[in-house]
Amino acid sequence: MEAAKALLPRFIAKTTSEPAVLYYEFTINGDEVFCREAYQDAAGALAHLSSVGDLLTEMLQSSDLIRVEVHGPAAELETMKAPLAHLPIAWFAFECGMDR
Repeated sequence: MEAAKALLPRFIAKTTSEPAVLYYEFTINGDEVFCREAYQDAAGALAHLSSVGDLLTEMLQSSDLIRVEVHGPAAELETMKAPLAHLPIAWFAFECGMDR
């Protein structure tokens, strides 16, 4: 856990300059680290994964990837499916909601 926690500020530092990020945060529950993040669109999410790819590889040397959920408009999800086919992703298509 200490190795994983030590990487979190590096993820934040790389992500801070990404123009398409809406929010990006980590929370911890016991021995689980959860990354909650949102982007303007699929292109922004894919650019982020490219930007932090080396850090993610480093994180996975001391951690297990438990789950990945991707939520968004169906058309944006389709854009991401091929580039992320190597990951165990659950795809959630936006149906309805509200913003403040």
